[in-house]
Amino acid sequence: MAGELIVVMRPEAAADETEAVLERIRMTGFGVHTTMVGERLLISVEAGGDTAELEEMLPQMDGVVRAVPVQSPYKLVAKEASDGPSAVPIGPTALIGGGHFGVIAGPCAVEDADQLFAAAEAVRRAGAVAMRGGAYKPRSSPYSFQGLGTQGLRLLAEAKARTGLAIVTEVLDPRHVEAVAAVADVLQVGARNMQNFALLREVGQGQRPVLLKRGMTATYEEWLMAAEYILAAGNPNVILCERGVRSFETYTRNMFDVAAIPVVHQLSHLPVIADPSHGAGRWRMVHPLALAAVAAGADGLLVEVHPNPARALSDGAQSLTPDNFSRLMAAVLTLRATLRGEQPALRQP
Repeated sequence: MAGELIVVMRPEAAADETEAVLERIRMTGFGVHTTMVGERLLISVEAGGDTAELEEMLPQMDGVVRAVPVQSPYKLVAKEASDGPSAVPIGPTALIGGGHFGVIAGPCAVEDADQLFAAAEAVRRAGAVAMRGGAYKPRSSPYSFQGLGTQGLRLLAEAKARTGLAIVTEVLDPRHVEAVAAVADVLQVGARNMQNFALLREVGQGQRPVLLKRGMTATYEEWLMAAEYILAAGNPNVILCERGVRSFETYTRNMFDVAAIPVVHQLSHLPVIADPSHGAGRWRMVHPLALAAVAAGADGLLVEVHPNPARALSDGAQSLTPDNFSRLMAAVLTLRATLRGEQPALRQP
């Protein structure tokens, strides 16, 4: 697409240098949009004509790193918009992406204190960097368990205080973003809401990192365009999550698209994690799908773990027991060390 251009400013660029670049672009008749990605200011030159002259001239101006033509309809999430893979914070101490790997684990839904605290302690011992758990649940049936709402948020806050784990939980409604963000370290936008543009804009205007799941029938471009909404609203911290797409097969819940991981890494600087639990919907398949995702270059995993899956109020069939999750974590550690050509170090509980 002609006329698409991203101008990358130096982190230390002075305000007058940035203003001079913006004024030069406006003088040529183009509109501009600015956003921060990490520590860098990106200037997006709006489409509408030939930007070849700007592409040649802007890198000579003070404060400019480069001016990069972008052929895709998404500009801020495009690989060209960053110096390298982005790292997104997961709580105060962990990162995902940019060479950092992390596992987020916990129950599909917060059911009660005993269930949540047992799951939190189990995933912490096994090496997870964050806990997942839904206080609000989007369900296909209005009669299914919808989550505990504000009570679930209070329990998540207590689990965080007990274990030190960062919290990842889903937000369904733009009106709930502030309340959920008061507890969660990462806001999850689920597959059903991937193209809820009002919600994407709202989480984009906040400060919390966003875990964006791929929609059930979404193409790669649609998925990345959804992420573009978040970055365009001002939030650069987005983690993409492949969780399987719908297909004609009925044996599994979804068709896990492992190719999405290397493909999206070629298209975008954003980290990509995998959800092998939703990938097939059967707990016995979580282990092999998780290892396939790691081998394909995933920056992390999102795994459902329940202390008693047979009694789970949602998604028990795809949830691992704490023992099975611990075995998975050991296998992931071994595989990642092998891929790096290292001797794996055994984690002590």
